[in-house]
Amino acid sequence: MSYTEIEYEVQDGIATLTLNRPERMNAYTFTMRAEMLDAFDRIDADDDVRAVVVSGAGRAFCAGADLGGGGGTFDKERSHDMFAGEDDVLEDGTPRDGGGTVALRIARCLKPVIGAFNGAAVGVGVTVTLPMDVRLASEKARFGFVFARRGIVTEAASSWFLPRLVGIAQAMEWAATGRVFDAQEALRGGLVSRVYAPGELLPAAYELAREIADNTSAVSVAAIRRLMWSGLSAPSPWDAHVADSRLMAALGGAADANEGVTSFLEKRPAEFTMKVSRDLPPDVPDWPLR
Repeated sequence: MSYTEIEYEVQDGIATLTLNRPERMNAYTFTMRAEMLDAFDRIDADDDVRAVVVSGAGRAFCAGADLGGGGGTFDKERSHDMFAGEDDVLEDGTPRDGGGTVALRIARCLKPVIGAFNGAAVGVGVTVTLPMDVRLASEKARFGFVFARRGIVTEAASSWFLPRLVGIAQAMEWAATGRVFDAQEALRGGLVSRVYAPGELLPAAYELAREIADNTSAVSVAAIRRLMWSGLSAPSPWDAHVADSRLMAALGGAADANEGVTSFLEKRPAEFTMKVSRDLPPDVPDWPLR
């Protein structure tokens, strides 16, 4: 697929996905949805990609749904941008929320994903990022779960993700008021990990991605990512223990574990050889593709 609303490149093991509609503050469309889904499929299929950085072109990250269609923007009978498509429906025939399909695809990704909020992230422009592993923000970033002010509901599975990230009280305050808030409030509430001066944001995101790419086993990171996300809804720590035990048994005797210990004892950088596409154990938790 050739891209018109995102940019995608891979350099030195790090994929960069840039939302690229700067003239519309990178507002979300059906086309952007399809391109993001395709990009994350490429990310998982490419063993050279070790980490992903997602940001926006221009002065915004993503201003939310493109409201150019007017009052019918969220009408399933009239809008083609906010829903997944005629062939992607729930069992009862309800069209699936398009933002949710992207959020679930990111949640399933086998590579760590770093969101770098360079500017406004509102509506689907923030909910779709909740399954990312780390969120960093520029001092100029602004956030808003504005759905109640538009007469709709939180989407992109954010009713599951947001309370787990920030707690139910903070999630409800932001969602019930629908207000737009600054990067410092996002930091205090736990939505982002750190806040940077604008010129320092992307270097910080790449430094984190570089640390992952240069020092870790790709298979270990993929397995850990799936364990962490599935663990959020595990019934008990005993269930998590079962999942941990199976993967420790599967990977403990593998080449990367041998190299990890040997390189430590020999006081040298590790050279991990296992590939996600080839060596991921079947016991790693999995979910539907979208």
